Amino acid sequence: MEIKSKYKFVNYLWDEKNAKEFGDDQVALFLYRSNILGADLRITNFGGGNTSCKTIEKDPITNEPVEVMWIKGSGGDIGTLKRDGVAGLYNQRLHDLKKVYRGLEHEDEMVALFNHCIYDLDSKAPSIDTPLHGLLPFKHIDHLHPDSLIAIAAAEDSEAITKEIWGDTMGWVPWQRPGFDLGLQLEACLTNNPSIRGIVLGSHGVFTWGETSYESYVNSLEVIETASAYIEKKISENGSVFGGLKTNSLSEEDRKSQAAKLAPILRGMCSSENNMIGHFTDDDVVLEFINSNDLDRLAPMGTSCPDHFLRTKIKPLLLDLSADENLEDVESLISKLSPSFEAYRKDYQSYYDNHKHINSPAIRDANPVIILFPGVGMFSFSKNKQTARVAAEFYINAINVMRGAEAISNYTSLPYQEAFDIEYWLLEEAKLQRQPKEKSLSRKVALVTGSGGGIGRAIADKLIREGANVIFSDISEEHLEEATSSYTSDQAIGTYCDVTSKKSIEVAINKASLQFGGLDIMVHSAGLAISKPIVDTTEKDWDLLQDVLVKGQFLLSQSAAIVFRKQKLGGNLVNIASKNGLVSGPNNTGYGTAKAAQLHMSRLLAAELAPDGVRVNTVNPDGVIIGSKIWEGDWAEGRAKAYGISVEELPTFYAKRNLLNEIIRTEDIANGVFAFLAILDKSTGNIINVDGGVANAFVR
Repeated sequence: MEIKSKYKFVNYLWDEKNAKEFGDDQVALFLYRSNILGADLRITNFGGGNTSCKTIEKDPITNEPVEVMWIKGSGGDIGTLKRDGVAGLYNQRLHDLKKVYRGLEHEDEMVALFNHCIYDLDSKAPSIDTPLHGLLPFKHIDHLHPDSLIAIAAAEDSEAITKEIWGDTMGWVPWQRPGFDLGLQLEACLTNNPSIRGIVLGSHGVFTWGETSYESYVNSLEVIETASAYIEKKISENGSVFGGLKTNSLSEEDRKSQAAKLAPILRGMCSSENNMIGHFTDDDVVLEFINSNDLDRLAPMGTSCPDHFLRTKIKPLLLDLSADENLEDVESLISKLSPSFEAYRKDYQSYYDNHKHINSPAIRDANPVIILFPGVGMFSFSKNKQTARVAAEFYINAINVMRGAEAISNYTSLPYQEAFDIEYWLLEEAKLQRQPKEKSLSRKVALVTGSGGGIGRAIADKLIREGANVIFSDISEEHLEEATSSYTSDQAIGTYCDVTSKKSIEVAINKASLQFGGLDIMVHSAGLAISKPIVDTTEKDWDLLQDVLVKGQFLLSQSAAIVFRKQKLGGNLVNIASKNGLVSGPNNTGYGTAKAAQLHMSRLLAAELAPDGVRVNTVNPDGVIIGSKIWEGDWAEGRAKAYGISVEELPTFYAKRNLLNEIIRTEDIANGVFAFLAILDKSTGNIINVDGGVANAFVR
């Protein structure tokens, strides 16, 4: 029988051919094992758990053989762990720390002492889990957070259930915050039960091990498989999950529609202290929980595993809305939701006040991270897309834990004091303080039209480099695919958008709301250019220019304003017009008129939208020939003809005619947009000419 078929609840991913390539390199095999364990979210959550191996190395000072433990460093993720994310420590020195350990009250001082155990000078900072691995004697150890094991660990009679499932082959230790003392507890558990294959940590996770990397991997899978099968058997015997169905889900299409309408409102309310980026999911696991009879009882209890609530907060916010609620009356909806948000913030303040210590860090953002909408789905909000998405993944882990624990007996969460001590742990605060400074456009969502190439793509690329999440939009699917291919969906997505169609724009903005929670920046860069004498300009030419440049700007501005007003976070409209909107030139009536209309519409909108905190500005390019898609068509030939030169001479011609004699590139236009968004934050109704200096285009 193929070994993969043994496992129903986990993925067997060990490939002997791949493993053989590492030969006897135990560190490489440990990294391989870590990566395939982390590839299955049922085995461990992103950034959670830890893995290690022990090898014999030569001491660089004494030349004597010493045991070195290699372990995932602080802040890493086993699924993506590489050699530079590992800490290498003298294992005997970790044991020697017992001589100076002063007890639980002095637990945190041990972390600094881990640095005195470093063997590999290129080590990542050792994590708090280091002694948990070092004080156990096994060559390969996996500390994981499988939903099934945490469900057993979070059941009210966890120790008895552990014994029922595994007999005397698994140890059990009660909940304790990770640290040196927990390492001592694991060591004592093994000493008292020398034949065990692993240890269940109350409310936390599991430790498993082996003498080889493969043995440790298989042991981990088998323990998780056994736990998962036990839970599924219990669910089958019970006949229902979470007390059965209370609310029916809307259809998938209607769920997405409701979520897109509501997301910007929720984003605005969650951003009362700091702007947040959103994520939405309506996975079956989520719907089963949020539509259940037990939702109101279980959700307020909070999560059990520390890794869960560090990302999700101790509990979610439940929306008191019917799934088919009319979400069109924004002000009425905000009035209806505001009391729930205020109550959540006050409750979080009380949680902080009632459990803080004299040296606790200051209270953090009191807004919810997880928001549950029965019949529709789950929203999560955090400082960036990845963190918001991972928070949702963690809450799905928490749902699975509650599902399993309730099937076994009753779910128990961590006491609030224990949860607080983890959430506001000084070591966690220090980790937060070490995070890199956010970029200037972090926490912002931008939609850039015409960003499949040319100026639009340069703008979109610039905004991403400065930290924004971007929706690339274009009428060319091929160009969109190429433009977004180097980005993850946590950074950017692409969407077809015909700026002359209100429906198409609505679809694009809905995608922005579902993917990132809303919209902060709209850049209208989609365009075309037609250069003809007045007598040769057709009505079709005229209409096309007016539709794409003027009507498109009107429809985009209108749609963006609606989202901005839902969020109440202000916003930015930046329109890419042209020097031709200011300067009279030959053979340019259709194009120049449309660009002039764009300029004045921007000024009108700046005056109208200022009370909403929305700034409207314009960037006027000129002579952007290199990289601009406009110049790939007839426009280049038309302009060359108008000036009596060849197409090949155009870049030099345009450079020579500006005051600085500079060639203007797409990146220069992107810098102009960035200036309005991140530097000139008190400017509205203004124009930046990015043209090297064309005197006739001076606005004053």
